[in-house]
Amino acid sequence: MNGIQFKRAPERILCLGAHPDDIEIGCGGTLLTLLNSYRDLEVRWVVFSGTAERAREAKTSADLFLRGAGKATVEVKDFRDGFFPYSGPPIKESFEELKSDFSPDLIFTHFRDDLHQDHRLISELTWNTFRNHMILEYEIPKYDGDLGAPNVFVHLDETVCAQKADHIKQCFVSQRDKHWFRENLFYALLSIRGVESVSPTQYAEAFYGRKMVF
Repeated sequence: MNGIQFKRAPERILCLGAHPDDIEIGCGGTLLTLLNSYRDLEVRWVVFSGTAERAREAKTSADLFLRGAGKATVEVKDFRDGFFPYSGPPIKESFEELKSDFSPDLIFTHFRDDLHQDHRLISELTWNTFRNHMILEYEIPKYDGDLGAPNVFVHLDETVCAQKADHIKQCFVSQRDKHWFRENLFYALLSIRGVESVSPTQYAEAFYGRKMVF
């Protein structure tokens, strides 16, 4: 599916991320594009791990990305980073509570074949919990080299790409000494996906859409 276009906005969007900065890196540009186009969206933003410092960064970043939302709820949980598969039951319970409290039209979650164990569990529980929803799996570039061949593309304006990169750099100060935390990395993936989807702006975010009903 090349160059997906949103003819009618989903009214409620659920964004799921294992760690602070996952949602922003994976689908931040698409969220900004949706919020720039549709002013009454309700967004639920859930991050499943975060120390006190990282939680503050995550909430600050979410506030920036969600400025255009009609309603936004941000939650940062404190499950232990890197240990999600060993904390499965309480994380599953969190999903069940979320399902009973919020019915989204569109869900952004991690790529099912992501090699990070925390990302993978969040993706598995998304599909396990939400059985009648549109789910798009986003990608995170990393050391493991697990990028695949996505089949859903969202073309992004260059201004949106710049806004995404600026917000990430501004908010996640604790990550600045990491070897991957570079603006040119964010743009590199956007550019590659732009080439693959023949984006007129040269940039795109890409997703895996495993089940879609039209």
